Amino acid sequence: MAKAIRHTVKRPGRIDGDPEVEIPVAEDLATVPGIPQRPKDVAFYTREYPLETQSIDKSADRQWALATQPDDLTAFREVQDARMEPMYEAALVSGEIEPTGSPVPGEDLTEDLRRMAREMGFGEVGFAKYDRRYTFAGKKRWAKYDHAICLALEQDYWQTQTGPSMEAEYAHYETYEIQQAMCLKLMDYIRSRGYHAQLHDGSDNSGPYVPLFVAAGLGQLGANGQLLSPHFGSRSRLMLVTTDAPVTYDKPEDYGIQKFCQECQVCVNRCPGRALVRDKVWWRGVEKNKLIYDRCRPVMVTYHGCAVCMIVCPVQRYGMKPVMEHYVETGEVLGKGTENLEGYSIEGKGSFGPGELPHFDRDFFKFPHGREEDWLFHQFKEKLNSKGVPEETELVEFATEVKKVLDKGETTFDIA
Repeated sequence: MAKAIRHTVKRPGRIDGDPEVEIPVAEDLATVPGIPQRPKDVAFYTREYPLETQSIDKSADRQWALATQPDDLTAFREVQDARMEPMYEAALVSGEIEPTGSPVPGEDLTEDLRRMAREMGFGEVGFAKYDRRYTFAGKKRWAKYDHAICLALEQDYWQTQTGPSMEAEYAHYETYEIQQAMCLKLMDYIRSRGYHAQLHDGSDNSGPYVPLFVAAGLGQLGANGQLLSPHFGSRSRLMLVTTDAPVTYDKPEDYGIQKFCQECQVCVNRCPGRALVRDKVWWRGVEKNKLIYDRCRPVMVTYHGCAVCMIVCPVQRYGMKPVMEHYVETGEVLGKGTENLEGYSIEGKGSFGPGELPHFDRDFFKFPHGREEDWLFHQFKEKLNSKGVPEETELVEFATEVKKVLDKGETTFDIA
């Protein structure tokens, strides 16, 4: 049954030079631009319970992840990390580098930077205020500048659709590698115009990037916890360049995603680990479908990053314009219930079509939780309960291990 159209969102084409696209939003999908939120709640959680990076807050599972992930991924990451390390180091100190040129009074670099980024190959480029409410606690002093340039680079379509697989992981990590080099060049240009620039990359995140991309009008938050952008859904990698260069902020858009995801539910139904939830909740002042980390992490680590929630998303598979046009014309979700959209294979488990899911036993979801030092205390407590007070040598060994963890401090790169 055909739907009435509330409004149409216009966006630049997928590739620089492509014609502009128009995305219809049905009357029954329209809500509000961006993400529904309660600013007072966001401010409260920011102040009282600041966010921290996974590499610190969930550091206990990092060594487990490195030991558990497939051997071919480990071998690839060793080589790829060696290539990336100079670029990681460059990103860490990028905010300290002084400009090489002189600014022109009264200028606005927005369209100049947008044009350059698009010509370089970025599929989505937007500008927003760098919202420090979402900055990780350990990065609050590191992050220097107030204007965020939001940059999304599309990863290869066909490689992505093979996931979970090593081929899909090639697409994942190599997209970050290409993007990192492009961002470093963009920052050189900003400095040549007389301004500072700082790279917030995808390996050592300064915070969750999706809220900034949504504020810049580049998509909306999907039920899979990822940014659903117009041309490639969640099939992209996100980076930020922050700057003190004068720019004009873009505005958030309502693409209809918030209600569409509740109608669609394909990622929720197809998640191998049952880590996605059907109903939205208010979490830290934001309305969202909250992912269950403990159900997601073991599948991601064991099966090449999983990404089934990305693969089966119709917006990722077909693009937002065809999906929304199909919904307007029929009231249905394009591809839902078909093997083309919902089918996937997991190594050692088999192939799974619509309505079929792999089985994992209870032990599969057992892994270290929380911070590394907290997990050490948890293990020590269990040993006390089962064996009583240990010998002095064991106490010294335990204290030494805890001290090693505390001395490490913040991990520089998010390897696992």
